[in-house]
Amino acid sequence: MTPVLRTERLLLDPYTPEDEEAFVALFQDTRVSRWMGDGPATEAEDRALFGRVFTKVYAEDLFDVWAVRRDGRLVGHAEIKRTDEVDGHEIIYALAPGAWGSGLGTEIAEAVVAYGFGALGLTEVHATVAAANTASLALLARIGFAHVRDVREDDGSTTRVLTRHRAPADA
Repeated sequence: MTPVLRTERLLLDPYTPEDEEAFVALFQDTRVSRWMGDGPATEAEDRALFGRVFTKVYAEDLFDVWAVRRDGRLVGHAEIKRTDEVDGHEIIYALAPGAWGSGLGTEIAEAVVAYGFGALGLTEVHATVAAANTASLALLARIGFAHVRDVREDDGSTTRVLTRHRAPADA
């Protein structure tokens, strides 16, 4: 079961059914969804995705997925899961544009990485980021992720694969 994580300003906890509208609003905002998965999806697809968080991910304990809240309001999304693309565990995070530029993305990423190293016992954590997403690439570099390789996507774009290795202090 996805545990509750806390940072200085954020609460990362499992989604509840009441989060559906805020989840859909986050994923329907193209400033966010352009960097997520295969890019923007329809509202119906995002609602189906939200449903699968409960019927598949939580029900089958597949991986950890969090609602990211600040002052009780949903401001983001986070997850950590094993993926074949990086042959390891990847962190995924999104933050509502209204919360950009305030260091909250760093808090989310650091909390999920710490969980991966601590609770999951991982020795490395990965991230895949569109080469054009300079803000996320800069954030990950600041918290110790290093560029490992590039993946050329079918649409001609480039995805950067980054890795952070557990330091003795992270253990």
